Amino acid sequence: MNRASQPWDQRSESNLAPRKSETYMIQTSAAFRRNTQGLDGSISLSEIISALSYALDLTEGAVHGHALRSCLLGMRIAEEAKLPSEQTSSLYFALLLKDIGCSRSSSRISQAIGAEDRAAEAALDSRDWPRHYTTSLSALKQLWNNVLPESGRVARVARFVRDGVTRHQNISVMSSLPDDRGAGILGKLGLDQIAADAVRSVEERWDGSGYPDSLKGEQIPLLARICAVAQHLDFTSATSGMQSAIDTLDQRSGTWFDPEFVRIARSLHRRGTLWNNCSPADAEQDTRQAVLDLDSGRRHQLDSSQIDRICEAFADVVDAKSHFTFSHSQGVADAAFGIAQAMGLSRDRAKLVRRAALLHDIGKLGVANTILDKKSQLSPEEWKTVYEHPRITRRILERIAPFREMAVIAGEHHEKLDGSGYPDHLKASDLSVESRIVAVADVFAALSEDRPYRAGIELDETLAIMSKLIPTQLDESCFEALVSVVAGQREAISAPTVLIAGSPMGYPFKNAAFKNAAFESAL
Repeated sequence: MNRASQPWDQRSESNLAPRKSETYMIQTSAAFRRNTQGLDGSISLSEIISALSYALDLTEGAVHGHALRSCLLGMRIAEEAKLPSEQTSSLYFALLLKDIGCSRSSSRISQAIGAEDRAAEAALDSRDWPRHYTTSLSALKQLWNNVLPESGRVARVARFVRDGVTRHQNISVMSSLPDDRGAGILGKLGLDQIAADAVRSVEERWDGSGYPDSLKGEQIPLLARICAVAQHLDFTSATSGMQSAIDTLDQRSGTWFDPEFVRIARSLHRRGTLWNNCSPADAEQDTRQAVLDLDSGRRHQLDSSQIDRICEAFADVVDAKSHFTFSHSQGVADAAFGIAQAMGLSRDRAKLVRRAALLHDIGKLGVANTILDKKSQLSPEEWKTVYEHPRITRRILERIAPFREMAVIAGEHHEKLDGSGYPDHLKASDLSVESRIVAVADVFAALSEDRPYRAGIELDETLAIMSKLIPTQLDESCFEALVSVVAGQREAISAPTVLIAGSPMGYPFKNAAFKNAAFESAL
């Protein structure tokens, strides 16, 4: 069946999903609740951000742990430079979150270049292709290998030439879009303007050839200059070695980088104090622990509302990955919270459901936009990539100890009661009520939203499609709660009334998530 003709592409995925015999033994949400009731604990901002930074590495296509290593490198340079203590906290989070806006540009890059977004970033990376530099042969080869890979030679040549002509515009798209959104998300996280300015200006160059504002010399925020040196050191050392990273840093001193911070990095390298825990070969837990040890505010624990804002901010990062999912995570969260309330879950359990729903797709940051935005049927290899995203979600979230149950629930959002879901082919006995709620909310939002291969589906048809999945794939009680929640929106919206499954329904929305105002009052 052509993917464009399917109302919901997940309905044909089971033939490609990994069978249970192919998976390892995992802890399921049902078992988690039985064995570890009430798992919770206090947590600091650095503990959450240092874990979620792995998701940002997925978006950048960077070597795993890039944000953490950049943080260590930048903070060591700042310490040697005797940066005032009031600025070091801002620098710390700017280094961890400098790539937070990059997901927004992925779709635009894929469309502009005609290539897989991370491959395009590698080929046209603004770090290695500023305005005044010529393109390297290796970059041209990499771009050629990824431009319209499924098209004929003539179409590929035409697109390749067009990309060359519009090179300046393409670099501008890649460089300016992430920074504005990233700075906005930092504000949502409660970080100060100094950190936001550093994130916005991290691609500026000392000689004025950078982006987005062509700032020059000391016009560039101080923290952004440190971030630029740190990210260069990690990117280059991961691919070419530490000495090469220092050598190229020297070569670009006074053009790309602030000469003073180049001098400091070179001095630290010579004294053997720059690279501790900063090799991709170093143990991940050691690198992260070294980052956590640098946070002087780690003793200040977050309250519940602060954790909610962090989850919302990273949901924004995920949804920015594709314009087809610009509000998907928030829509799933609103629907899931409404279902949880309608089913009588306690405030804490309903809050857990909402957070899991907000972050359920964080693993999709590792899926290329050429797959997410594809209008035709996915290939078996592309499906394999899609099937991995719930597992990646779980791996990212379970790095945060108090998030471990949330990680399990979020990682099960594509599992089905009859075992036809993915990635672990779980069955009803494995899935908690919280997991079932998120699964129902995800299907509801996905059907209601536009997709590359179809327009969003009207409410009556959405619920009719879902009713056919009851009780084999989706939980009946959760679905009935969803129906009651959506019905409750009818009085607030002027819309025609229809009958679905015996319940009066309105048309509260199409292609957009409803806002559950009860969430704010429940907190």
